Amino acid sequence: MSNRILLTGAAGFIGSHLAERLLARGDEVVGVDNFDPYYDPAEKRAYLSRALEHPSFTLVEADCAELDRLEALLGGREFDAVVHLAAKAGVRPSIADPLGYMRANIVATQALLELARRRGIRRFVFGSSSSVYGDSERVPFTETEKVDRPISPYAATKAAGELLCHNYHHLYGMNILALRFFTVYGPRQRPDLAIRKFATQMIRGEPIEMYGDGSSERDYTWIDDILQGVIAAIDRTGTVSREYEIINLGESRTTSLRRLIELISAATGREPHIVQKPMQPGDVRRTWADVSRAGSLLGYRPTTPVEEGIPRFVDWLVPWLEGKR
Repeated sequence: MSNRILLTGAAGFIGSHLAERLLARGDEVVGVDNFDPYYDPAEKRAYLSRALEHPSFTLVEADCAELDRLEALLGGREFDAVVHLAAKAGVRPSIADPLGYMRANIVATQALLELARRRGIRRFVFGSSSSVYGDSERVPFTETEKVDRPISPYAATKAAGELLCHNYHHLYGMNILALRFFTVYGPRQRPDLAIRKFATQMIRGEPIEMYGDGSSERDYTWIDDILQGVIAAIDRTGTVSREYEIINLGESRTTSLRRLIELISAATGREPHIVQKPMQPGDVRRTWADVSRAGSLLGYRPTTPVEEGIPRFVDWLVPWLEGKR
């Protein structure tokens, strides 16, 4: 059976891919996005072009934190589920603009939960982040770990969003799954993220800035693996009753920054010109997902190691950059 999905952040990296997947399987999607100028809005509109061609997709341009306006724009539409991906992303920018992040990530999440309550929508999927784990020494990261020591405003907003979700589950019996994403990459990745930024700079013969000595590690997760988990989460909310769960979605392996640069260099055929910089405030030394809960609840099985994903990403990036010249 098809679902009627309200998808926020629909023009973003994960959101635009998810919209296409949901439409392809027969769901109806109303996508919400405010085309925040954090990076070029024209790029986001290009990502959304395929969805916009589909008869079962509707775009609503709105700020999710403005609940009354969003309600008015949605009119009398009915929905089976909300997938809330809209957010200001990024650790370092959140340090420069903490108030903006509080509004976009906390106020907007509260607004979407309230919208769901008012409209009787009992299924809610929230896009959280591995950043909530802070600089934890215990690896891999498990969902039962305490997350009360965030080291950036961004991490704090995502942890707060999870608490708001639990509150609405407790008070109103909503089925809510909070998905902690681990360093997602793939076609349409944000321009400021390391993989795209490094690859672009190498292709152009520009130096790259490496923060720290290259030993920091991330759990890099290919976009298709993330989508597998998100869609399974949407479907699960329709088969269970009064559930609240936090679930990691990652590749469940780590790659050092220096190794990542080597892989990008091999995929682009360019030698990197590395400029080493000090570690940045808010950055963590390691992320690493325990995905056993995702496997148990969602049937989640990531399949794309970074050694395969990086060449695929570069295959997308090269023609994309050529098309922008």
